[in-house]
Amino acid sequence: MKTCDSKYAGCLYFTANALARKVEKIAIETWKKVGLSPSHAYLLMLALDEPGIQAGQLAGQLQLTPSTITRLLEKLEEKKLVIRASEGKQTNVYPTQKAKDLKPTMKACVDEATERYGKIFGKEECRQLLKNMHQVSDKIEI
Repeated sequence: MKTCDSKYAGCLYFTANALARKVEKIAIETWKKVGLSPSHAYLLMLALDEPGIQAGQLAGQLQLTPSTITRLLEKLEEKKLVIRASEGKQTNVYPTQKAKDLKPTMKACVDEATERYGKIFGKEECRQLLKNMHQVSDKIEI
């Protein structure tokens, strides 16, 4: 059944979550190449781009709670992909060499996902959808 044919198609919550589940399925398939969930992968990419990034900055960038960031970091530490270092009251996150070696493959995963979404929506429609989603999301303050 198409989302638009659902009894709840007029509900923003239902429709947004239906889209999120479909997009997540594509993302999960894409990130299997590196053995990470999309959330773990995006956190790791931030650590690779900004070695020493603080956990609070990760939470802000990924729009996740601090406790979720802690759980993600624990898994990445188990996989020997990041190291957490306490510096005063702050916890800084550094990528390991193993993570650095994954960076080209991770970039390819991002490119593949972007290409897949572009094929589904069309590249311009995808850009416009992202722009609209950013504008709408930024209006909601929680």
